[in-house]
Amino acid sequence: MHNREIVIKATRRERSRERFRFTATVAGLCLSLAVVVPGASAATPKSALVMAWNIDAISTFDPAQIGEVVTNELVQNTCDTLVDFDPADERKIIPLFAESWDVSEDRKVITFHLRKGAKFPSGNPATAGDLAWSMQRVVKLGFGNAATLTEYGFTKDNVDERITAPDDATLVLTFDKPYPTNLLLQAIAANRVSAAMDRKVLTAHEQNGDMGNKYLATHTECVGPYRLVQWNAGESVLLQANDDYWGKKPALKRILIRHVAEAGTQRLLLSQGDVDVARDLTPEDIKDLEKSPDITVMKVLRPQLMHWSLNATRGPFANEKVREAMHYLVDYDGLAKTVMHNVGVPRASFAQIGAVGALDEKEGQPFKLDLAKAKELLKEGGYPDGFEAGLITGTLPHYVPVAQSVQENAAKVGVKFKIERMANAQLFSRARGRDFDTVIMAWQTSVPDAHGNASRLVYNPDNRPEAKLTQYPVWRTGWADESMNAKVQQALLEPDPTKRDAIYADLQREFMKKGSIAVMFQIYNVAAVRKELKGWTWNGFRTYYDATSK
Repeated sequence: MHNREIVIKATRRERSRERFRFTATVAGLCLSLAVVVPGASAATPKSALVMAWNIDAISTFDPAQIGEVVTNELVQNTCDTLVDFDPADERKIIPLFAESWDVSEDRKVITFHLRKGAKFPSGNPATAGDLAWSMQRVVKLGFGNAATLTEYGFTKDNVDERITAPDDATLVLTFDKPYPTNLLLQAIAANRVSAAMDRKVLTAHEQNGDMGNKYLATHTECVGPYRLVQWNAGESVLLQANDDYWGKKPALKRILIRHVAEAGTQRLLLSQGDVDVARDLTPEDIKDLEKSPDITVMKVLRPQLMHWSLNATRGPFANEKVREAMHYLVDYDGLAKTVMHNVGVPRASFAQIGAVGALDEKEGQPFKLDLAKAKELLKEGGYPDGFEAGLITGTLPHYVPVAQSVQENAAKVGVKFKIERMANAQLFSRARGRDFDTVIMAWQTSVPDAHGNASRLVYNPDNRPEAKLTQYPVWRTGWADESMNAKVQQALLEPDPTKRDAIYADLQREFMKKGSIAVMFQIYNVAAVRKELKGWTWNGFRTYYDATSK
């Protein structure tokens, strides 16, 4: 028997085992909902959404700490932010926990008027005081998401005075500078850091002054259409509708998300009706499923960039020419037609397509596979014979083929990459600890504005290792450029839109030439949805579970 046949048979056995485990979980959910369908082994319940997704990146549900796309989507469906992105137009902001807001003439004060009568799942009233404490908490804890507030002037010393609640239904944010109001609404008010947390519950579960951080590793205590019932790491997440939610009650009472790492298993589960939605399919899976009368494939371009981070604190990657050479080892066009087809579009700029200030699709991706150019740049950088380095990547199905493509191209110019594949949670830990030579992963901004990624992929306010700015991908690479830092700040406060766009254009061109992050693709959010599930709603920034029904 050939080795390939052994692998195929092993894979089939694994899919069979995975389907059995998944079927058992869904059957358990059916029983818990008192839904029994005679003769059906794993039909999904009428009152639940069942999803297959790679969720091994989850490590906490604390809005002050999470940085993963998967966990962010879950928290967006369990914790209301002050405002929301319009589902039909992600550039527009609509009310959510805040009914309305006022802006001072000098643009330094925003006053939010909150929903009255809202309750936390505990039954405690949700007040502006809880929200002010929650936002102050983000800054005081100092995890990566503190940067969402500190970059706009909030500090541990001033946050109690600048985020206040004059009464139970009013929240006031006072800024140090006249930042663009729409950007503040997108970056802060629509961000997870503006979720109101149940102060009484978190205080009761506080450990050594952590303000409930350890408790929130496995709980959600906020106002939202759903709440977390159970998370089994590496297995599943179960959400349940909040009976006392202030807004429209979700039609589906439970959301079951099962960790399924292999795309082929996801496809099998979806095709057989064991799940309603599959999220991590290959281009081949998508192509075949598009022919099915029972399944609809949905796709939206999201503000997520698949990138190759180069550790500038290690050997060759400290050299600007070496970093530039890496762009020419990426077969953008070939990958776009194969492994990345229906997964993403080529993109090298830090500003995602569609963002305010972004270069167009052509100028925002000027590279192509060019081994001669890569060789020339390596020689200029002092590495004419190449070098050896590591390349770590995660478990999403397209990551390893992209890494292997880069590896093969690099070998032709003398650069030998050793690929190491690992669970996404481990990958994030390594990246955030600067423990890598190079890493292929993804980053998603929270705003439809060039500043969103400029402030994380270009701007590095403190490059010291002890700064631990883990939610700055550029900090993870150990690279900082004071001139580019200044331009990012200049663009942020430039009131003239034309001049602001021009600054961002210059920054994007400069970033592609000498930055420490080689952006590869802008990623689609793809979901294959069975016809029984109605109302699957999303845009580049949000997925709305509460809009679904059966």
